Amino acid sequence: MRAELGLPPAADSDQFPADVLAEAQKIASTGPGDVEDATQLPFVTIDPAGARDLDQAVFLERVGAGFRVHYAIADLGSVIPPGGAVDAEARRRGQTIYLPDGRVPLHPPVLSEGALSLLPDEVRGAALWTIDVDEHGATTRVDVRRALVRSTAQLDYEGVQAGFDAGTPHPSIEPLADLGRLRRAVRVELGAVELALPEQEVVMTDSGWRVHMRQRTDVDGWNAEISLLTGMAAAQLMLGGRDRSAAYLAAERGRRPCGLPADRPGLGCAGRRRCHCLGGPG
Repeated sequence: MRAELGLPPAADSDQFPADVLAEAQKIASTGPGDVEDATQLPFVTIDPAGARDLDQAVFLERVGAGFRVHYAIADLGSVIPPGGAVDAEARRRGQTIYLPDGRVPLHPPVLSEGALSLLPDEVRGAALWTIDVDEHGATTRVDVRRALVRSTAQLDYEGVQAGFDAGTPHPSIEPLADLGRLRRAVRVELGAVELALPEQEVVMTDSGWRVHMRQRTDVDGWNAEISLLTGMAAAQLMLGGRDRSAAYLAAERGRRPCGLPADRPGLGCAGRRRCHCLGGPG
């Protein structure tokens, strides 16, 4: 498979060009930036057992009848110079590739599994999302900023599931089951399809390779809902930014986003008597 995909042998998976490694070491030796300190929030990570490239952390709260989601994503973009050696190599690789005999990482491990990984008890830079969800599962407020965070524990899916099964979930994610079920119900109502197929892992045995089927736990699904919630919030922010940019550019050109002249306020767009393309009457 490695030969077919043009990937290095397993023994060389962590090998990177010298200039990439040199820049990675320089980045790793640079401390966190001067941003908001959010290390008081008791984040935890949830990943497969033994994982080292921890790029997401979560802390959930109950707020009234609803929830507050704190979601931290490792902020590589603030420390990896655009157009530099590390950036160029990451663009060439495209993604981390996971194989039966190991992985071919996107970034040098000194970064992805070390200085930039959200490892427990380490202060790291992150893009910190704060999302409020009401009792119906609807998002009511979204905020994102750069901040320093610190994970308090590295959890794995099986351990988290065992905690919920025993009625003793980790305090930082106690609302996960209720919020996960609520958000899943919202998505299903909107037409989402959830196949819940088992996870397939190719493992080496004494007699060769074998496919191991792992059933998804409830925690897998609940945790995925938090990731999807954050992704949807990001998409809404980007769509909002696009619409505002379109309105600004149109105004700069003396036109409304619908294309009609800005100096003819009585002329409506899209068959309307009045123009609402700027978010209000035109």
